[in-house]
Amino acid sequence: MADIIPFDDRDGLIWHNGAFIPWRDAKLHVLSHGLHYASCVFEGERAYDGKIFKSAAHTDRLFKSAEILDMALPYSKEELGKVKQELLDKQDLKNAYVRAFAWRGSEMMAVSAQQTKIHLAVAAWDWPSYFSLEQKKKGIKLDIAEWKRPSPESAPYQAKAAGLYMICTLSKHKAERQGYADALMPDYRGYISEATGANIFFVKDGALHTPKPDCFLNGITRQTVIELAEAKGIPVIERHMTFEELPDFEQCFLTGSAAEITPVSEIKGQKYQVGPLVLDLCEAYDQLVRS
Repeated sequence: MADIIPFDDRDGLIWHNGAFIPWRDAKLHVLSHGLHYASCVFEGERAYDGKIFKSAAHTDRLFKSAEILDMALPYSKEELGKVKQELLDKQDLKNAYVRAFAWRGSEMMAVSAQQTKIHLAVAAWDWPSYFSLEQKKKGIKLDIAEWKRPSPESAPYQAKAAGLYMICTLSKHKAERQGYADALMPDYRGYISEATGANIFFVKDGALHTPKPDCFLNGITRQTVIELAEAKGIPVIERHMTFEELPDFEQCFLTGSAAEITPVSEIKGQKYQVGPLVLDLCEAYDQLVRS
C-alpha cells in the first residue's frame, strides 16, 4: 500500500456539474443513490499526445448507457466533448486516462429514485498501460473465473454501468491472489465471453476468432481492432466459443481502452505464443491512436 497514491488525495482539477474544481474538493454524500444502488454509468478513455482517442464514440456510449439506466444527462454531447479536452489542456496532460461518469444523487434513498439529481463529472490523470510493458512483452496469464456474465434478460449488458463490474472485481481479485493477471469469464451459457475489463481475441490459421458480444459490452477498442484486422485482410470470425476450444488456438490477446492490445501467454495452463499477428496489430493500433 505504500506506493499507492489515493485517488481522493491528488493534485489537479476535476470537472463536476459544470465547474472545474480542485481535485480534493470533488466529493459526494455517503447516501448517494449511485453508491448504494449502482445507478452509475461511466467511460474509460485514453488520450495520446494530448488528444482523446475516439472521444465522440465514448461520449455516445455514455449517453446510451445513461438512457438504458433511465438517466437523462444534464449536459449535451457537444458540451461533454469540449469539457474532456479542456480538462486535459488545463492539467497539461498528454498521455492520460480520462473518466467521464454520471450517477444519481442523494435526494431519495430507495430503489425508486425518479426525483434524484443526475450528476456528471470528468476526471483525467497520467496512467500507464493497464498491464506493464514487461507483462505485455511476455504475455499475461489468465485464470478462468467462477462468475458468469449474466443473460441479457438479467442485466442491461449494453450499458457500461457500475453494477455490472461487481463480479469482475471478485474474479480479478481471486485471479491475482493465485498469481494470474486477470480472469477469463464464461457467460451464462458456459461460452467464453471476456476478461474482467477487456474483450478477448484468439488466432487460428491466420484468422481472428472472438466471442459474439450478445451478453457483454462490444468494446470500442474491440471494434477498432476488427477494423484494423479487416483492413489488413485478416479474417475476423465472431461466434460462440467454448472453453474446450482453448487448445486449438495459437495466439491470444485482450483489447480495451485501458488494456489497449495486450498479448496473452496462458489461460489456466494452456500456453499461447506471443506471435507476429498479435504484435503486428499492436503496432498498427499504436500508430492509429497517435495519428
